Amino acid sequence: MAPHPDPSSLALEYTAENTINTLTRRDLQNPTHTQQVTLGIIGVYVVVIAILWNVPYVRMILWPFKMLVIAFHEFGHAFTALLTGGHVKSITLDPNEGGVTRFIGGRQGLTLPAGYLGSSIIGALLIFCGFNIVASKVASIVLGVCFLLTLWWGKRDWLTIATVLLAVGLLIACWFIEHAQALRFVVLFIGVMSSLYSVWDICDDLILRKVNESDASVFAKRYGGSSQCWGVIWGIISVLFMAAGIVAGLAAFSQSFAQQEKDSQKFMPT
Repeated sequence: MAPHPDPSSLALEYTAENTINTLTRRDLQNPTHTQQVTLGIIGVYVVVIAILWNVPYVRMILWPFKMLVIAFHEFGHAFTALLTGGHVKSITLDPNEGGVTRFIGGRQGLTLPAGYLGSSIIGALLIFCGFNIVASKVASIVLGVCFLLTLWWGKRDWLTIATVLLAVGLLIACWFIEHAQALRFVVLFIGVMSSLYSVWDICDDLILRKVNESDASVFAKRYGGSSQCWGVIWGIISVLFMAAGIVAGLAAFSQSFAQQEKDSQKFMPT
């Protein structure tokens, strides 16, 4: 005879699921003060980065972060090339010219869009982590390693090296400010920049025409359609990833600033 589920256990499971769904909806519809501050900062970052991205000389402030985001973009190409049977020959990074991943084999129909989409996914994860101090600590360790890796593949002039090392120093310093409270906002900044990198870069490539060829234009030549069309599609997907990261952060982390500081003292305290 087949076993029959206990009605009481089913009722408890149903009640628990409904309670979780209700609490999640409540968190999203009525964000806490801490979450509201975080959302406001994300909005400010979008505006500030968009301005700095296009202002000559001042844009140098973004160099170390741009190097990192370009690295995420190129890692997306490289990782997908490897997954689809290709071989990566080299990766180069330049904050002015962008990055180049040279590979042979693989499925280019997947590899070409993987750069923008990969950086967008990483950005969404960083935004998610930026809602919480402990999660930001974990993310910052990974970011620190990635920053140093950019020195291996990146342009090795003294200015690039200095700005990357300053960025690593900034991450370390933020661990000691208000029990790493400041670290959240650095992780958020990098997350926003990485999430919307495709939007800004596609605008550079396809609208402002700062370069002659982009991933979107190569994709259009090989698989049809226009580069503008593919660029817009990838940009929309990137914005959706960013929105998903924000929603996940709101749903997962509702603690106040004070509670987050208290929790952070239990994980690698400073």
